[in-house]
Amino acid sequence: MSRITILFATLLVSLGTSSLTVAHPGHSHRKPTANSAAAGEQVSRSHAQSDFDVERLLAQLESKSKGSAVTREQVPDMAKAFEAFVKLKAIMTRWDDRYFYVESKGIPDHRMMVGITAWQQQVPLPQSYFGENAWQIPRHPVPAKRPQSAKGNFLRGAIALAANGVPIFNPLNNRGEDSFLIGELDEFGGHCGRADDYHYHIAPVHLEKTIGKGLPIAYALDGYSIYGYEEPDGSPVVGLDAFNGHKDKQGNYHYHATKKYPYLNGGFFGQVTERGGQVDPQPRAEPIRPDLRPLRDAKITDFKETKPGSFVLTYDVRGKKGSVSYVLADDGSAKFTFVDTNGSTTNETYSPRGRRMGTPARPPEPPPPRRPDPRPSEGRAGVPILRRGDSNLPQLVVTSPAFEPGGSIPIVFTGDGASASPPIEWKDAPKGTKSFAINVWHIPGPGDIKSYWVVYNIPANVTKLAKNDKSTGTVGLNDKNRREYDPMKSKGPGVKQYHVTVFALSAELKITPDKATRANLLAAIKDITLAEGTLDFQYERKK
Repeated sequence: MSRITILFATLLVSLGTSSLTVAHPGHSHRKPTANSAAAGEQVSRSHAQSDFDVERLLAQLESKSKGSAVTREQVPDMAKAFEAFVKLKAIMTRWDDRYFYVESKGIPDHRMMVGITAWQQQVPLPQSYFGENAWQIPRHPVPAKRPQSAKGNFLRGAIALAANGVPIFNPLNNRGEDSFLIGELDEFGGHCGRADDYHYHIAPVHLEKTIGKGLPIAYALDGYSIYGYEEPDGSPVVGLDAFNGHKDKQGNYHYHATKKYPYLNGGFFGQVTERGGQVDPQPRAEPIRPDLRPLRDAKITDFKETKPGSFVLTYDVRGKKGSVSYVLADDGSAKFTFVDTNGSTTNETYSPRGRRMGTPARPPEPPPPRRPDPRPSEGRAGVPILRRGDSNLPQLVVTSPAFEPGGSIPIVFTGDGASASPPIEWKDAPKGTKSFAINVWHIPGPGDIKSYWVVYNIPANVTKLAKNDKSTGTVGLNDKNRREYDPMKSKGPGVKQYHVTVFALSAELKITPDKATRANLLAAIKDITLAEGTLDFQYERKK
């Protein structure tokens, strides 16, 4: 009999029920759930699961077997919500006195991505929500003195965790738009983020088919449960507060799913810590490839596993078909084949940053800086293109008193007006910031990126530039090789999109102004960026 078999047998006999609920996430060949059948497709568990670190598991089991027996009464109530997916070997749970921990790959057992009409060219890749990078939910939630709304806040990261181990993000995306209403979500209310991390943006009520009604479908990261459209006893839901929650007859607070915004917890009734625009702490996703730009007019029509570890996403752009195929290797790398709507094929291979998918992550640490790719891009599916500041780095909030985010810039700041540089403000810089840098840029067309303004070595105590400010920081070179603000005056009719990105840096830059182009700026700040944020705006010439 193997060592692990003996340990399991010992635990089952001596402990009855352990505070370590284990489910080995090896490959499963079970039949599709009702949700998958409804979607007309079976997605194999092999995408979502791979072997846990056996030595770590054995150490935990041995530790538990030496302790005192744990009775059923000592199992947290919230474990019931996750029990069905533990039995299905989709997740693993454990707990201590303060937190309930959930480990998963972040991949659900239902069809993904189909129905999305606003697609950023990301695809589902397993994540390593294991070990110190596991999800943690407070076991004893505490009401906040000042509950916080999620409208305009917590626009990064998760605000809740579904019973199947898939994170749930704010219903509003990081631009403040309703992800559901603008077509970013699939038929189950999910999509992939810029790290190819699948997550929901609305309440996953479909999970009731697996866990049964009367149990929470998710838990908010403040520790309070989230139920479906009905009360646990099946009665109608009445009297919800601004956060989509209320207290039951026993005085216990919980949230509910709704079919309209905010769809689930509209904020936090309980205490949470906000840092960098998200609940802290929480696991971090690990991208293995660059994030991409949205593909205009694309609609995802199919996503399936053709064989274990091989996947194909099919999309349509105005009647023309395109596809993204990828194969996951045992070493965590992924081979991609992109076929655009013109029939052109691009092949890429991506590797994880020094870890294998499916192995426990190292203890949380600040994510490595991820800089925009300075190379031009054709904007095809799978071809890297400039990021827009909404990575998994901590986010600065960038605004302007002269125009709204996503709005039109006044003519005074353009080449059709007075050519004044716009006022820019920012906040939420992390500790350790020593300077700021700014770049105003635009993608005029395939294979091109235009830079209008570079300013760097802005002092750390400065949080804004005034209109036509020419004295703060050091001005670098625009694309006309001039040390000044180049007011936009793009050729051709129609609305043009522009961006201003602010970078919080851990040091001042040593580059000289005559070398401070956009490309040199991005290279210089590659390893010293602590946070960044992007303000989008537009301009349409009337002439």
